Amino acid sequence: MASDIFGDPVAAELPEPPAEGPGLFGDPAPLAPPPAAAPAVATAATPYRVLARKYRPTSFADLIGQDALVRTLKNAFAQGRVHHAFMLTGVRGVGKTTTARIIARALNCIGPDGQGGPTPDPCGVCPECRAILADRHPDVQELDAASNNGVDDVRELRDRLRFRPAQGRFKVIILDEVHMLSSAAFNALLKTLEEPPPDVKFMLATTELRKVPTTILSRCQTFHLKRVPQDQLRAHFARICEAEAVPAEAEALAMVARAADGSVRDGLSILDQAMALAGGEAVSAALVQDMLGLADRGLAVDLMQALMQGDTAGALALSEAAHERGTDPAVVLSDLLDLTHLLSRMKTVPALRDDPSLPEAERSRGAALADKLPIPVLARAWQVLLKGLQEVAQDGVNRRAAAEMVLIRLAHLAELPTPGDLVRRLTEAGAATAAPPAAPPPPNGGGLRAIASGGSAALAMAVPAPQAAAPAPVPSSFREIVALASGRKPSLHAHLRLNVHPVRISPGRIEIRPRPEAPRDLAQQITALMQEATGTRWTVSLVNEGGEPTLAEQGRTAEADRLALAQNHPLVQAVLAAFPGAKIEAVRDASLDAYGLAPAMAADLAAGSLGEGRDFAPPDAEPVGPDDELPQED
Repeated sequence: MASDIFGDPVAAELPEPPAEGPGLFGDPAPLAPPPAAAPAVATAATPYRVLARKYRPTSFADLIGQDALVRTLKNAFAQGRVHHAFMLTGVRGVGKTTTARIIARALNCIGPDGQGGPTPDPCGVCPECRAILADRHPDVQELDAASNNGVDDVRELRDRLRFRPAQGRFKVIILDEVHMLSSAAFNALLKTLEEPPPDVKFMLATTELRKVPTTILSRCQTFHLKRVPQDQLRAHFARICEAEAVPAEAEALAMVARAADGSVRDGLSILDQAMALAGGEAVSAALVQDMLGLADRGLAVDLMQALMQGDTAGALALSEAAHERGTDPAVVLSDLLDLTHLLSRMKTVPALRDDPSLPEAERSRGAALADKLPIPVLARAWQVLLKGLQEVAQDGVNRRAAAEMVLIRLAHLAELPTPGDLVRRLTEAGAATAAPPAAPPPPNGGGLRAIASGGSAALAMAVPAPQAAAPAPVPSSFREIVALASGRKPSLHAHLRLNVHPVRISPGRIEIRPRPEAPRDLAQQITALMQEATGTRWTVSLVNEGGEPTLAEQGRTAEADRLALAQNHPLVQAVLAAFPGAKIEAVRDASLDAYGLAPAMAADLAAGSLGEGRDFAPPDAEPVGPDDELPQED
């Protein structure tokens, strides 16, 4: 606006007074000018607030799914026993920071008349409550410990706490993600947290409670905020849809609640997105399904039925249909995994079949499917799906191809008997067809025992062998000499087993070829051992060539031969054929000594004829029955 030399506004720019009555010359009074148009900013709509902020709880009554927390805090305020430090922990979006803000209002509320004190039901209309709700209260400071995690930040905060509150009754410090503080920052906070000024309250929030030092936890009251149950989330979302005048299908809200995974904020963000996608129309289940890339819940049941019937073509057709709708292959496997868990629970907890929180398709069709599938089959499907999810998640892998291979594997396994069924069938078939033994069974009860779990089988074989003769008072073999060192001289025993090739053993004389790893005084150690064990002096000679394999090598060779014999046995081959990918993990013989050798094998080893004339078990041997006594294992 222009002005004259005295700073007054120019007369031409002064507003004219409103005309009253006729003009000076009798002219009619001019019409009043139309009101000036309001600025565009004034007519603009209020900025949109997302649902997570618009419907953020402002009182303890608004918190859902945290009944224990609300009851404890209300009682603490009613009794005047409000702690000076709270630790609020839980997954994201369950209300940790919201609870801290409600406590801050409850501490500083002065009531509508300005005379009130701390209360569990803040009024929401006093200047303190309004300032805290608007995030502009000078005494309620909310800090992000992820970005203010240094010791200097904590020292600065500690210095500010020396002054009295500027406006409210208490200074309330809200530290979010407190587990991100450094060790030095925790140490700087420790003393202040233990003995703060009387007008200071701490609200600490974290999603990783285990990362908070115990010295900090011991100075706080800890509250665990639980995941909000799906039924409460659905009811909460339904109320919001009604308040927003946006219709929504019940199944759509159920999908949103499942995707929220117990987090109110996550669920509201998903619901906000679904409302925007609906464009003012009703939020349908198909819309939410397409938006989140979810598989149809009925698809999981159809797919499980096809897989458990061995219908590979039908299962792949259902997978193809899900792929055309844009469903992620990992989501299909994850839904199958969830369904497997649900069916297993239905088998063990029959009351779950009437759970109203489950969709109708899962309650009715799932219950019928659970009646047909035994627990071993469900457990096997669980293991295959877990492994399949890992394969799909690998880098550089065609996710769709990996998922289809998992489905093919499941359909193939559905046609195979469970490990328990297989062992029972083999036992019954062997008992029906085996010829009576021509000789009494060996003392150790030789036979077959199969232990299978998942897709692998561990086989333990008992091999009949002649009983060892009582050892002579004087050692006559190298194995007997090595056995003398066992328990007496552990170091010498290890060298004799691993680093010595026996050449010739005769009464009073030992001839050996030591390996370079053997100690230099090996001969003296053996001489002292034999003198101590037998009471006579033995001569020990060392040679540079010849000799048999070491005892350790003999044991490995014998183990390899036993494994080869086991793999060629008809019953073992039947087990391996029934379980693709299974392998023999161990072959054990109760008659073997500590070196893995049979008592009568020394001569065979020396002659190079190990295993000749001995069979693993006769092909027509009768398998061990479930009530037969098994050989004892070392």
